[in-house]
Order: sequence, then C-alpha cells, then structure tokens
Amino acid sequence: MKIFIDIGHPAHVHYFKHFTCIMKEKGHRVFITARDKEVTFSLLDYYKLPYESRGKGKKGFLGKLFYIFKADFLLLRKAIKVKPDVFLSFGSPYAAHTAWFMRKPHIAFDDTDHNVFEQLMYVSFTKTILTPQVYGKDFGKKHVRFNGFMELCSLHPNRFTASPGFLPELKSVSRSGRYIILRFVSWEASHDMGLSGLSMEDKYTLVRELSKYADIIISSESPLPADLKSFGYSVHPARMHDFLAGAQLLVSESLTMSAESAFLGTPTICISSAKAGTLDEEVKLGLIELYRTSHGVINRAIEIVKNKEFKNAFRLKSARIVNELIDVTAFMAWFVENYPQSSVELKTNPSYQMRFVYKPLSPKLN
Repeated sequence: MKIFIDIGHPAHVHYFKHFTCIMKEKGHRVFITARDKEVTFSLLDYYKLPYESRGKGKKGFLGKLFYIFKADFLLLRKAIKVKPDVFLSFGSPYAAHTAWFMRKPHIAFDDTDHNVFEQLMYVSFTKTILTPQVYGKDFGKKHVRFNGFMELCSLHPNRFTASPGFLPELKSVSRSGRYIILRFVSWEASHDMGLSGLSMEDKYTLVRELSKYADIIISSESPLPADLKSFGYSVHPARMHDFLAGAQLLVSESLTMSAESAFLGTPTICISSAKAGTLDEEVKLGLIELYRTSHGVINRAIEIVKNKEFKNAFRLKSARIVNELIDVTAFMAWFVENYPQSSVELKTNPSYQMRFVYKPLSPKLN
C-alpha cells in the first residue's frame, strides 16, 4: 500500500510518527508533505521521516485562501509521481483536494470543532473523518468516532516513556528541578480566528508571580520580548514531552499542549475562549482546569504549586483515565491497512476498537 500523509503543524508529526514507522515495518510505503511551520521540519528530521516541503503557508483569510491553490498544485505534482492508494491527514484541505482529483480516498482525523475554515475546505472532498468520541460536530455517514484523543497517538503508555535526563540542558532550571511551563500561542492559525488568550501584561504577571515558587520555562509560538528570552525553552522540540512530564504545572493558551500535559500526568491550567468537545471532556474528567480569561489563574497556579502532593495525585488520576482509552496509533494502523472494511466494521460494531486499549508494546519511538 502507498500512503500519502500531509502534515500542517508540529503536533501532526507526533500524531503520525509512530503510524509511519509501523506501516513501513509492515512493508507499506509512506510519502510525507509538510508545511514549514515552527518546528515541524526539525521534528521530522529528528525522527528521520523523509518529507517534501509545501512552503510556509500564509497569514490572514485571503492569504490562506490563495495558498490553497499553491499547496494543491504541489501535492498533486507529488501524488502523480508516487500514485498513492490512500491519503491521510489531520483535516488537510490540500490532501483532500488532491485525493478527490486522483479519485482516491482521503481519511482525515479532526478534533478541532471550531476549525470552521478548514472544515469548509476539506470535508466535502473527504471519504472518512475520524474524531474522538466526544467531538461536538456530526459529519454524517462519513464520520467514525473512536474512544481516545489525538494526543495519545504519541503519548499513550504503549508509545511513550518520559526521559528525565534532559533537564540539565535547560539553564533556566535550578538544581531543585521544580519548574512551571508557560505556553503562549500566536493566534494566527485558521482555527484561532476570533479567539483570544493572555495579554502581554498577563504574561509578565505570570512570570513575575510564579517565579517566586518555581523556575519558569516559556514555550512560545511568537518571539519573546528581550527581557523574557532567558526563560525560553531552548532544548530540541522533540524533548518537550519529557519536560512536560516533569513539570509541576503547565499554564497554557494551547489546547493541544494542555491535553498533552494532562495525559502525561502534569496538572494543567488552560486559558482559552475556544469551544471544543474534546476540551469539554478533558475538563469534565478533571484533566484540565479551564479559564476563559486570566482572572483567577495566578492564584490557582500558586495554590497547585504550593501543594506538594498535588502532582502525584493528579498523575495517578491521569494514568487511570488513559488506561481506559485506546492506543490511537494501533487503531490508526489497523483502520488504514484494512480500509474501507474497517470503516464498515466500526459503524456496525463500534466496540471492536476496544481491542486497542492498553497493552504493553515495543519498541517505542520517543
């Protein structure tokens, strides 16, 4: 089988890295195109996953609209050469358009209810859409739901074990090893249109107040001001999950990193005005504490960090929840390899997927 994957965000590398390795080991061929966004290429290079660039993309509604034609052309040119049997992506309109043109199925994953722009661009051209069970929208006959979250593609216990030995590489962390991670987003992605998070004043206040209780590491999509650069995350981006696992707390504007942190057993405060079924479920399960504005965030963060038992209790709760969810990568490999019969199977027997709940596997690609 020839599988064509389009990657548009660093998180998508984590979604598909284990799948790619599994399918190659099975003898299938995998071809990857990727957008030059943030650390996407660094991650692909780190995991030794060959890819072809489709450029940096564009900002703003009109820029994104014009970029569709450019990216579609680049993907189509590549696809004509390799002649894939199936296209796979996380809601990529470019993969969807190319698959439609070549009369091949496009299987899309999605967990971002509020990503209206990209959904308008890809849903009509897509054969099957897979989402977490709690996804808020309904795509009708093409919609398949699974009992898990996208972040578990890379962070399920079958796939990831934290390596704490990288902590000394961060100069901003003292020997005590107690640190808080702050995650700031740029709000330039299509799914961020109309959303907001922390003000610059809020960010400075967080750093000033929380640094009284622990060291601070900042992960930011946008360049940091000069007086905050010393707090910046400076280790290879592939090691971020190791640092998340060891943190006392994450305070984040990013829904993705909030979920990653929670599944790794690190207490998480998320500040976002986004509406999403997965976020609602993570809040309901007690994995994420959600704030729509910055009001009350600092006091709650201090309360968590001062409680020396909080992290361990949260880690145990998180582990119990994760162990009841499926290994999404194993599920993905089965679904694609057996497609379209796999789609029919899940629609008639949704419980079939529960064979992919936690079972120790090897090897792991961290």
